[in-house]
Amino acid sequence: MIVANWLPLPDASSWPMIIGSAIVHNFYYFSLAQAYRSGDLSQVYPIFRGAAPILVACGAAIFANEFLPIATISGIAFISLALASLAFRSATFGAMSTKAIIWALLTATLIAGYTIIDGIGVRVSGNPLSYIVWLFIFEIVPIGFILLITKRMEWSRYFLENRFELCVGGVASSVAYGLVIYAMSLGPMAIVSSLRETSVIFAAIIGAVYLREPFGMARIRAAVMVAIGVIIIRWFG
Repeated sequence: MIVANWLPLPDASSWPMIIGSAIVHNFYYFSLAQAYRSGDLSQVYPIFRGAAPILVACGAAIFANEFLPIATISGIAFISLALASLAFRSATFGAMSTKAIIWALLTATLIAGYTIIDGIGVRVSGNPLSYIVWLFIFEIVPIGFILLITKRMEWSRYFLENRFELCVGGVASSVAYGLVIYAMSLGPMAIVSSLRETSVIFAAIIGAVYLREPFGMARIRAAVMVAIGVIIIRWFG
């Protein structure tokens, strides 16, 4: 809120997108929680992160007339398939329930929804930073109000016990998505979305290097496919 005082207001045409994105974000938080309750993190996370870029490409074409070359779409598809493939290792995780798949796909749809809304909104805002700041201000209102009414004591206790991790994680998450929104003011939404989701691979690499987690052939194949997808987008798209 303090930062907003130093920035001009976003253009009036972007306010419906700010409000719409804040609403979709809050539905996303609910769907995300349900997905994690219904299936293992290592299964549902790659699905909604892998499916989102393809959905963004389709939505951007429909709602923003953003049509990409076939080669670029192929590169995005490579990245999406690589990420989603990490979920379907039944020998490691067991079979995924239908409920988990449904919540994961719904979460992917909501990710694509707020990404497209923000991609359109930031381009008409007149000031990307103003758009980002006001989106974050409005986004916290619904979920903050619900927590205040329904889980005030639990949330207060949880925050006090984990305030450092919550503050650092919140700042990191806000900066990360703020950079994504800014990037969409400069380039195609689907490309930004697909490159954003390569964080799944980087997370796996960090886990292998610093947490001594096994990288495994599945992750190696996914990393190679992501690299191929990026090369296709960069050199042939």
